[in-house]
Amino acid sequence: MSEWFYPAGSAAEGPWDLSLGTHDSSLAVAGWSHTGIKTATFNDQKITLEAAPEERIIVPLTGDITATVDGKTYELVGRESVFHGPADVLYTGVNRPVTLEGAPGVRVAIATAPATADYPVRHLTRSEIPLELRGAGNCSRQVHNFGTPATLEADRFIVCEVITPAGNWSSYPPHKHDEEKEGETALEEIYYFETRKTPGAPEEAKDAIGYQRVYASDERLIDVNEEVRTGDVVLVPYGWHGPAMAAPGYDLYYLNVMAGPGRVRDWLISDDPHHGWVRSTWENQGVDPRLPFTA
Repeated sequence: MSEWFYPAGSAAEGPWDLSLGTHDSSLAVAGWSHTGIKTATFNDQKITLEAAPEERIIVPLTGDITATVDGKTYELVGRESVFHGPADVLYTGVNRPVTLEGAPGVRVAIATAPATADYPVRHLTRSEIPLELRGAGNCSRQVHNFGTPATLEADRFIVCEVITPAGNWSSYPPHKHDEEKEGETALEEIYYFETRKTPGAPEEAKDAIGYQRVYASDERLIDVNEEVRTGDVVLVPYGWHGPAMAAPGYDLYYLNVMAGPGRVRDWLISDDPHHGWVRSTWENQGVDPRLPFTA
């Protein structure tokens, strides 16, 4: 485990399979202050989050979830897995207590960001979530834009899901968002990963893997080149990041949580000048026909 890579189970805390970067976590990362993530697996118990100065998005990873926010109940329709299209999500705003319930084995993720402005609770059904097919050829991927500025009113964070078919690259060309300047915003970023063997893979295909790369864009040193599996997390405090690679035979999912100190809530990026030209090659390629992944 490196400073920026957390294998599944290495950041467990209490009822949480994963608890990183949040205001109440004893596993807070030094210098990490704008984003957080929690995941949990239900086992005949309710899971609670106290009211806190942070905004949250509840994301069912598998199965249906009942969420109670400040005394009001919301039924979130889930999915068989993260590779079966979007699920309902719930934005809770700030300073509101949350209680979550699900059948045994159901899994949930909560994206968080310290925030002060209070926006209303919003339940986005899966049919309301914009599904974007981004890139082309072997850079094709599927994006669920439920927590982006165009879809959701929020204070600080930008949250989305990305599904990359086996053998494809996403988060590519390598890019960065670590400066407040013209055309770029400074945003921390969390990658929470899940992997699966492709449908029809043989029984012995049990080790579904992907890869993630992060490297320095200035004098701040960072060098991440990790093999990732379900439950693993890579933190991107700064630097060029990408590609996120789905190995042949294995599909790759990640939940992205971004937020930063800037005045504007927007995802503005700079491409690594050595590789940005790749975007121009997509104009003459079609989107991977395996997409979209749906229920």
